[in-house]
Amino acid sequence: MTFDLESLTPGERYRILASIVTPRPIAWITTTDEKGTINAAPFSFFNVFGSNPPIIAFAPGNKDSETPKDTARNIRRSGEFVVHMVTAELGQAMVDTSATLPHGTSELTGLPLTTVPSEKVAVPRISEAPIALECTEHSTIEIGSNRLIIGLVHLVHAHEGILDEKGYLQHDSYHPLGRMAAPDWYSRTTDQFEIPRPD
Repeated sequence: MTFDLESLTPGERYRILASIVTPRPIAWITTTDEKGTINAAPFSFFNVFGSNPPIIAFAPGNKDSETPKDTARNIRRSGEFVVHMVTAELGQAMVDTSATLPHGTSELTGLPLTTVPSEKVAVPRISEAPIALECTEHSTIEIGSNRLIIGLVHLVHAHEGILDEKGYLQHDSYHPLGRMAAPDWYSRTTDQFEIPRPD
């Protein structure tokens, strides 16, 4: 099969690309608005892209053709955000925060989650998340209706037992969810295996 993306609508392109580039890591991001209300939302167009300096990037779509999502709007205002990684135990809460709510309403209200202060940014983090990355905005690139936010990672929080003292992953203790095909599919990472690379 061949798909000519130039002849398809943005929605059709999204459906194809989001179905074949999988699994994708999920960035569960908290930001705050001008009144201090915490916004939480998941994004799977996300990854880490460098270590010198340490950078991540994610692409929040728009609410509609003209209106940025609250996450993008809050980052543009404050320049700060926290990226959390998601495990299966947090999957339902993560999906619940993807609900469309009026601006200024926190997605965390009523969820069994706890927020705690961050150390280097003013945005709180979700304590139940096994990993949290405190970030500031480096830059935002807009290409058509796409928005790519590049963040500098300043501090990493990890639950005990996920990383060893050198920062190596302890594979039995960390199983993040991956995003599969739209609209509602995910994958687990409990079946991990090693393929040594050649010298």
